[in-house]
Amino acid sequence: MKQTEFLNVVMPFKDKLYRMAKRLLVSREEAEDATQEILLKLWSKNESMGEYKNVEAFAMTMTKNFCLDRLKSKQAGNLKLVHSNYTDENVSLQRQLEAEDSIGWMERIMEDLPEQQKMVLQLRDVEQYEFEEICDLLDMKPTAVRVALSRARKTVRDELTKKHSYGIG
Repeated sequence: MKQTEFLNVVMPFKDKLYRMAKRLLVSREEAEDATQEILLKLWSKNESMGEYKNVEAFAMTMTKNFCLDRLKSKQAGNLKLVHSNYTDENVSLQRQLEAEDSIGWMERIMEDLPEQQKMVLQLRDVEQYEFEEICDLLDMKPTAVRVALSRARKTVRDELTKKHSYGIG
């Protein structure tokens, strides 16, 4: 596979790789490094790239595994899971502050979710993957994916409800 073909295949989902890495690794720099590392690994496999049924799914699996390995490594002792913060510059200051507060709560709630629930929630609700794709990426049965997603959403909903209804009742 030539460089231009490789870029045409890989570039459309490069941002998804970054977002997955950012979800798993604390710093933007770590996520960028992880994404670069995955792109280099993909390039080293460019001759056999045509053999893969779904290159994007393969790359997402590589990213997930690479990031989880980084989290387990000794040099990554200071890394933790976070949610990236996206802002819209066209909202009022009040709404922006409320959104940032909610995102902050979401980050803290998601940090406490079990690893599998975190991954399923990220892939389904943030990256918009289909259930079948998530099953393949995480090597899980469809029922397990649905249960993990349901539990993750319920935990997030319950915790957010607690946070937003403080002092009431």
